[in-house]
Amino acid sequence: MGIVLSNIIAIYRRELQSYFVSPLAYAIAGIFWLIAGLFLVMILLGPGGILPTVTALDLQGQQFGVPVPAIDVPYEFVRAFLDRMGWLLLFVLPILSMGLYAEERKRGTLELLATSPVTNWAVAVGKLLGVLTFFTTMILPLLVIEAIVISGANPPMSPTIILLGHFGLILLAAAILSLGMFISSLTDSTILSAVFTFAVILLLLFLDLIAKTVPGPVGEALGYISLLKHFNTLIQGIFDTSALLLFASYIFLGVFLTSQSIDALRFQRQ
Repeated sequence: MGIVLSNIIAIYRRELQSYFVSPLAYAIAGIFWLIAGLFLVMILLGPGGILPTVTALDLQGQQFGVPVPAIDVPYEFVRAFLDRMGWLLLFVLPILSMGLYAEERKRGTLELLATSPVTNWAVAVGKLLGVLTFFTTMILPLLVIEAIVISGANPPMSPTIILLGHFGLILLAAAILSLGMFISSLTDSTILSAVFTFAVILLLLFLDLIAKTVPGPVGEALGYISLLKHFNTLIQGIFDTSALLLFASYIFLGVFLTSQSIDALRFQRQ
């Protein structure tokens, strides 16, 4: 067990260092922060944003003397912002995961990994933890900005809601990256890996909408395995163990399929 853990840590450190010295990774982070910042401003101040809407309702209430519906501004802001972030991951994460194994294939180092004493599970887990850690560092500045935005709320917003929402965002990212890692292990083309990952994740996100058109148990089953449905549950501040189990299942599935893919390569080389 200690040897496996040390192998995972070694792969993890190698993978994480590769992101922090990659110009592409910094470019992805910069674009991600730019788009996330635009989303934040539009949600708060844009046409139809939360603050203009609340201001307009207050003015109508004062002019016509009608009661104004109560709006939990911090909660609506966090929920709307995390919802936009979930869709943004659809475009960002396939680019982050496309080189996890495809680059190894292209450089010819995947064969060395496949024939090395390091288990395929250790390699897959180490790679997944490395890219997930890099993604987590990308969302930490956003968490700080959100905390500043809602710091003036009265009454103050419970930190549990915002932390649970961001935990859901990390789980969604881990599930997407795990499946993207498996797709990356199947090809030496990073472009193909990103495109196929995008297509697969798009399908998984839209399963909830597809399920509504399918009656009976099949529709219920499709709705249950929808990533978007369970992500929306968490960003609403609802702690749901079924959502955690679903994301864990996707993560395990991606790691398992990746290890099997490398096992097949190991068998071919032998």
